[in-house]
Amino acid sequence: MTTNNSLSPHGGALVERVRPLTASTAASVAGLPTIPIRDQMATECVNIAYGFFSPLTGFMGSADVESVAAAMRLGNGLVWPIPIVLDVPHDELRRLGVQVGNTVLLTHQGNPLATLDVSEIFSSDLTSLAQRVYGTADPAHPGVQRTLNYADRFVAGDITLVCEPVINPPFDRFWRTPRQLRSELADANWLRVVAHQTRNVPHSGHEYLMKGAFMEARADGVLVSAVIGEKKEGDYIDEAIVLTHDHLRECGFFRDDIHRTTALMWDMRYAGPREAVFHALVRKNLGCTHHMFGRDHAGVGEYYGRYAAHEIFSELPDLGIQSVLTLEWWYCPTCGGVAYEGICGHPDTKQDLAGRLIRSIISGGTDPAPQTLRAETLQVVQRCAQQYGFGSPFVTEQYLSQRTPVMTIPAPP
Repeated sequence: MTTNNSLSPHGGALVERVRPLTASTAASVAGLPTIPIRDQMATECVNIAYGFFSPLTGFMGSADVESVAAAMRLGNGLVWPIPIVLDVPHDELRRLGVQVGNTVLLTHQGNPLATLDVSEIFSSDLTSLAQRVYGTADPAHPGVQRTLNYADRFVAGDITLVCEPVINPPFDRFWRTPRQLRSELADANWLRVVAHQTRNVPHSGHEYLMKGAFMEARADGVLVSAVIGEKKEGDYIDEAIVLTHDHLRECGFFRDDIHRTTALMWDMRYAGPREAVFHALVRKNLGCTHHMFGRDHAGVGEYYGRYAAHEIFSELPDLGIQSVLTLEWWYCPTCGGVAYEGICGHPDTKQDLAGRLIRSIISGGTDPAPQTLRAETLQVVQRCAQQYGFGSPFVTEQYLSQRTPVMTIPAPP
């Protein structure tokens, strides 16, 4: 039977909270208390407002945060694995006189972004919160560090986007709201859509993963959902990620009608199995019917088992999106090509298609063997390094400080 989730976002309805200011309504926010927010929170506002995070309508209150941390459930019982919160220092709230029942204006890049109807102001034990969400309180874990760095108060409430972001090149070609993407998938007659979560330049193992999942799901198309967001030195630059994935289609390694690259603004939490669930829910909201999960999905270091993201779905009710679970793809010199963990009998001689092997090829600038990284992919990486990365395909201090932002918030009319 054909699966079609095009009308069933998580929670049953696509959240859309966008009310752009006009010349006649701009005065309505002029006198509101104003809270400038950093890039992380601005991205969350945009994702909430357009429905990427359906059923969330705003930043979570204490009951939802506690329920999510303890049981991966919102207060209404829906599965949700990661707290989405807005942190503001208590001193700033006191200076502004912000209280429950107020409406405040959230600004970014010096311009209005969203209004927030304050429903609760609360604090939380950040160490306990990190332990429950990430399974560790080790500050070396990126998600734990993010949690421990939160300010001493959280502000909850529904948000409404009042200025729509301008997505800057090259990401404007790839970013779509859930409603836009759902419409485009319907126009393409993609009823079965398998999502590929990525934050990397694609090597041959990724290509085999996508093709295998496409066939297993009997899909109409593969939706590459590239995560672009908060970066640390040594990561791939965002531009290289989206452009190399799209180039696989341009070169014909995937037909035009079965492969599409999109961009998702999300700061990875590296929450392992919990983040795998989050990824599934967001891609469900985008209109996907299936999601592929390989080894170490959304993991970091040794905090989670290699296939913890596979196991967690057996502990949850049906999420309305089907998981395509795959083992590792590697390069096997004995087999003479890319091999699958579930088939290859030479694990002792395998070469992982990740980490140092691929990075050494990219850093060396030499033509790779097609069994590891396509030469066409390397060429795009090299172009991106010069055009966007200040000479490097990897994030540097210069890239972090001088890159063009993914989105710009325009001044209101």
